[in-house]
Amino acid sequence: MGRTFVFECPKCQYRAYVAGGADGGFHVAVQTILCQQCKELHDAVVRLRVPWTPPLQRGWPVQATLSRLTRQASSVPRHPPPFLQALNRLWPRGVRHSRWIEFPLLCPKGAWHSVRPWSRPDCCPKCGVIMEQNALPYRLWD
Repeated sequence: MGRTFVFECPKCQYRAYVAGGADGGFHVAVQTILCQQCKELHDAVVRLRVPWTPPLQRGWPVQATLSRLTRQASSVPRHPPPFLQALNRLWPRGVRHSRWIEFPLLCPKGAWHSVRPWSRPDCCPKCGVIMEQNALPYRLWD
């Protein structure tokens, strides 16, 4: 089960609602990142569980199998979804098999932004002072 905490800077009052490092749940794994351009903290989705049909259950003939394979390959996302969108996904009914898709660390506001992993205790992105973490989680997810 993943947890989201409130991190606050005592100097500039910047507040972020993030995991504070690497965290994961049943369907989503996140890493807190510091975006150098936005000067903000974000939870970036690094792994996502998606439904998957094993090759032997895809059916025959071969042409139908190939068309399903191309549809499934095109439905796999290339960029990670935003964190809240990944949490609110509905799991399809009757799915028995799944697989994990891995994503690189990307800023949700711009994929071209330079980012670095952030984990507590670390500095405020605005002023550079060590941020304080609230004792209780703000949200339990997944």
